Amino acid sequence: MFPVSMASAADLVNLVGFATGATLYAMLLSLVLQSARAEGRAADPLWLVTAALGLTWNVGELAAFGAVRVGIPAVAPLVGAVSFSALGLLAAVVVHAVTRTLRRGAWLARAAYAAGAGATLLHLHGALTGAASSSALAFALLTLCVSAISVPLVLLTRVQPNGRRALWILALLLFAVSASHLGRSDAAHQRWLVELAGHHAATPLAFAILYHDYRFALADRFLVRALTLLALVVLALTGYWAAVALPPGPPAVGALLALWVATALVSPWLQRRLRRFVDAVLLGRPDYSRVREALAQAVVAPESDAAVLDAVTGVLAQALGTGAVTWTRGPAEGGTDAVALRSEVHTAGGAGYAIVVGPLGAGRRLLSDDAALVQHAAAVAGRRIDAIHLTNERVDRRLRDEELLTLAAEAEVRALRAQINPHFLFNALTTIGYLIGTSPGRALETLMQLTALLRGVLRSEGEFTTLGREIELVEHYLEIERARFEERLRVAIDVPAALRALPVPPLIVQPLVENAVKHGIATCRAGGEVAIRAWIEDGARLRVEVRNTGTPLPGAWARDETSVGLHNVERRLAAHYGEAAACTLTRDADAATVARIHIPVGGGAWAPREIDDPVTAHPAGRR
Repeated sequence: MFPVSMASAADLVNLVGFATGATLYAMLLSLVLQSARAEGRAADPLWLVTAALGLTWNVGELAAFGAVRVGIPAVAPLVGAVSFSALGLLAAVVVHAVTRTLRRGAWLARAAYAAGAGATLLHLHGALTGAASSSALAFALLTLCVSAISVPLVLLTRVQPNGRRALWILALLLFAVSASHLGRSDAAHQRWLVELAGHHAATPLAFAILYHDYRFALADRFLVRALTLLALVVLALTGYWAAVALPPGPPAVGALLALWVATALVSPWLQRRLRRFVDAVLLGRPDYSRVREALAQAVVAPESDAAVLDAVTGVLAQALGTGAVTWTRGPAEGGTDAVALRSEVHTAGGAGYAIVVGPLGAGRRLLSDDAALVQHAAAVAGRRIDAIHLTNERVDRRLRDEELLTLAAEAEVRALRAQINPHFLFNALTTIGYLIGTSPGRALETLMQLTALLRGVLRSEGEFTTLGREIELVEHYLEIERARFEERLRVAIDVPAALRALPVPPLIVQPLVENAVKHGIATCRAGGEVAIRAWIEDGARLRVEVRNTGTPLPGAWARDETSVGLHNVERRLAAHYGEAAACTLTRDADAATVARIHIPVGGGAWAPREIDDPVTAHPAGRR
């Protein structure tokens, strides 16, 4: 390596500066066209002119710079005149951008365009005639006009925020400095720092226009890239000057390569830091990662579509700094002047919702990351709504299944009761028929017992009655059977009054008593005793026992299709209580046959529903 002279340093600064400026304005032009195409509208003419003039200025200067150094200096004056003309008009565009929203500001824009047009004519005249004084006069004209326009412009924009005014005023002053420098005859022999300030002071003009008029339209996609590029250029130049200061040789080459690698490695980190700076300081945007976390937490608790959408729009409203975030039914439609963005909430069931973002306040415009955030929120809401619908469908399906099972069990219970009632009725009628022929008086008494029995059986009480009413039916039945068997049938009933209010299924004891009479008393020549007893066991189970001392239960006895009454009792207990109830038939030590039912009582999940006693509640109901 060799030491870099002052001239070569200035040339390097200009080369890098013009290349950087051309890249920035090319990025700006591309973003203007892409944004217009994405939004389905024509590009803003002021933006197009700004990008085109800035690109012409930097590319023209780069071409003139290269033409002189490659040996074709004849084209340099004309190319330079075109690029200088573009630079002069660029200042007029800045004034136009600032004044187009101000009252009485149009005359300032006209004055700036007139100065730019006059400077353009002087530059072209100097290039065609070879008169260097024409270009110097053009730069002087631009310097004076820009300086003069700045004074009334400050007065007209006194209502604007100070930060915004300071930015474009600084940009115009830098342009005046640049024009003053370019108009000097010894500008080509200045130090590289002077060249940097003189030739490239116009670059902030693009940023001034961007921040002033389109702060939230393209800044989110342009500023980070532009600032990253500028930072990398400054970093590369700084590293280069540090490397060329070393003695020539392998150490200097190694240092230069190391700096190149370091620049490549630091680029992603630098871009992230600049994005945070632009988001927080220049654009005032939220931390999108935290907003996404807030969205995920906000949709956990809601259990309805409306609650989910309210929670999502609430988080978005806080993040975007506006209360104009709502949701509507129906698919997303095209935006209007009152709507900044509509994003459809996609759900599996096609619920048809859309999140609507209205105009943002304080000059805030919807950025590309903001639009992505709204779309993400719509996706989060859609997934949560789908999950709620799926859960509700599962609950509804389970409830329907439970309802079907309940209906099936109730139908089975009704069928079993219908099977029991005729079985008992036929036996009672047979007994009355026998008594009519042998003892008419007793037949009449027995008929009254049957009437009372049928009244109790046919009375609709739902799926449960009380143990007391069940014992009453049994007493009527036994009175009828006693008229038949006379002294062969002895009856003993021990059911405490405290237990008679307990709910039990109807006709749950009577089949056991009927079996005791039919299989125990009727088949025994000497007859026997039927004893009915009830008590509470372990404080949680009701036991009802029917014991008969007639014909003993055979030791090899097994249930078959003839055990209708016992089988029905078991099935009805299972239908009402499941495994919590049971029915057993055994023979005790005295050879008596004992039938027992075990029914849970209390407040457990197996307890039957309570019923009202129609007799005690409505005394007229007992006839």
